[in-house]
Amino acid sequence: MKTEKTSVFLRPVLTAIFTLCFAFCILSLPSAFAQTVKSAQNTDNEKEVLSRQYIELLNSVYTFVLENYVDEVDPKILYEGALKGMMDAFGDPYTVYLGSAQMRDLNDTTTGDFGGVGLSITKPLETSAEKPAFVEVVSPIEDTPGWRAGIQAGDLILSIDGTSTAEITMEEVLKILRGPKGTSVNLLIRRGKTGEFPITLVRALIEVPTVKYGMINRGKQRTGYLRIIEFTPKTPDRVQEALDSFKKADFTSLIIDLRNNPGGLISSVADVADKFIDTGVIVSTKSRLMFENSVYRAKPRATVMPKDIPAVILINKGSASASEILAGALKDYHLAYLVGERTYGKGSVQQVVPLPNQDGIKLTMARYYTPTDSNIDKIGIPPDKEIALPVLTEAEEKAYAALITDDVISKYVSAHPNMNEADIAAYARTLQSTYNLELRLLRRLIKMQVNRTKPAELYDLDFDVQLQAALDIAADTNFAALVKSAKTLKELQESASEEQKISAADAKSGKKGR
Repeated sequence: MKTEKTSVFLRPVLTAIFTLCFAFCILSLPSAFAQTVKSAQNTDNEKEVLSRQYIELLNSVYTFVLENYVDEVDPKILYEGALKGMMDAFGDPYTVYLGSAQMRDLNDTTTGDFGGVGLSITKPLETSAEKPAFVEVVSPIEDTPGWRAGIQAGDLILSIDGTSTAEITMEEVLKILRGPKGTSVNLLIRRGKTGEFPITLVRALIEVPTVKYGMINRGKQRTGYLRIIEFTPKTPDRVQEALDSFKKADFTSLIIDLRNNPGGLISSVADVADKFIDTGVIVSTKSRLMFENSVYRAKPRATVMPKDIPAVILINKGSASASEILAGALKDYHLAYLVGERTYGKGSVQQVVPLPNQDGIKLTMARYYTPTDSNIDKIGIPPDKEIALPVLTEAEEKAYAALITDDVISKYVSAHPNMNEADIAAYARTLQSTYNLELRLLRRLIKMQVNRTKPAELYDLDFDVQLQAALDIAADTNFAALVKSAKTLKELQESASEEQKISAADAKSGKKGR
C-alpha cells in the first residue's frame, strides 16, 4: 500500500519534470524568444525578426515531435500537415496545399484533357454537425458524364462511393472521383433542401472545351449565340471564329452565354473583352506585391464587335472568376445587358507555385477590379434583368429524386430508340401522371437521355427560359436606351452601401425608441 502511494505521488512529479524539460528544449532553442519578440516590437524590422524566430520555433517543434512521438513518424506526414495547416490558416478556399497527385490533375486539366466525371467543385474548409462541409458543384463541364447526368450548379455531393464528403479533404475527394476511363463512381446528390438521389457516373476522358456557337433565327431576328465554356489560351481565337461566322450570317444581335463558366486565364478573358472594348481599362489586379499589380487595357485595333449590334450576356451562380471579368467589363462600359442570376463572386487571382518535390501550393496573390474599380469577391454580379430558372417545391424535389432513383427514363428510352419530339412530349405527359413535375422539365430530362450518346445541343429553347428572355430583350427596339440606363458595378455597390447605412441607422433609431 505504501509503495502504491509513493508511485502515485511520483507520477505527477515526473510528469511535471518532463513537461518543464520539454518546454525548456522547445522554447530555449530559439534563444529568449519572448524577449526577442518584445524587443522586435520596437524596431523597424519587427516582421523579419518575428518571421525568423517563428521558423526556428517551428523547426524545433518538428524535430522534437519527429524524435519523441510514441510511434515512429514518417517525416512526410509532418511536412504535409504543416503545409496544409499553413494554407488553411488564411480561411481562403482558394489558397491550398497541392499534393503531387493534385498537381498532376491540375496539369492534366491545364493541358486540355483528364480522366474523371466532369465537375468543377468546391468544398468549405471547416465542417460541423450543424453545417457539414459537403462538396458543392460550381458547374458541370459540358458534354461530360456529370453534365449528361443532369447534375447542376449548386448541387451538393453528400457522398462518393459511400464515403461522406464532409469527412474528407478536397484532395481525397479528387482521388475518389478520378479513375480509369470506363469505371464507375456512385454519388449521392442533394438538390434543394430535401431532394436526395443517387447517381452512377462512368468515368471518361474529359476534354476541356472552350467555345460553341451558332445562329438562332426567329423571324427577322438573326442572333449569334456564343457559348464560352471556359477561358483557355485557345478561347480568343475561337471567339473570333464565332464573330466572323455571325458577320457572314448578317447577325442582328448577339448573346454571350457565360452560365456555368468557372473561369480560366485572365489573359484570355482580357483578349476576348478587347474585341468589344475599344479603349480604357478592361481589368486590373491589385496586390501588396508590386509585380502582381497589373492593368489590362483595350487596344482600338483589336476591337471587332460593331457597337450597333445589341449584346446580351447570360449569367448564373455557376459563372465565376474570368467569366465575371468579361460580364463586369462589358457592363461597366454599357456594352452589354446582363440577364439571368447573380454570379458566383470570385474576385481573386491565384498563382500555382510548384515545389521541388513535385508538390505545390496555390496562393491568392491579388484581387481583380472591373473598369469602375469594383471588386466582386464574395458578392457576385447581379443581372440587369433577373430571370431565375424554375425552383422545385419540396414536393417536386421528392418527385424528382424518386424519378432519378427509379431510373424509368433510361429504361423507357432504351426500349424505344429513335424517339422524336412528338414521342418525347407524349412520354413526358405519361410521366407527369406519376411524377408531378413540370412538363418542360420532364421533356428536358427525356431529351437528355435520348441524346446521351450525341454531342450536347447548342441550346434548348423549349426549356431555357433565360435564353428566351435574352432573345426578347435583344430584339427590343429600345435596347440602346435600356443598356445605357443600366447601373455600373460601382454604382450598384455604392447604392447597396448607402442602403446598408440607412438600415443600420433605422435599426439604431428603433432601439433607442424602445
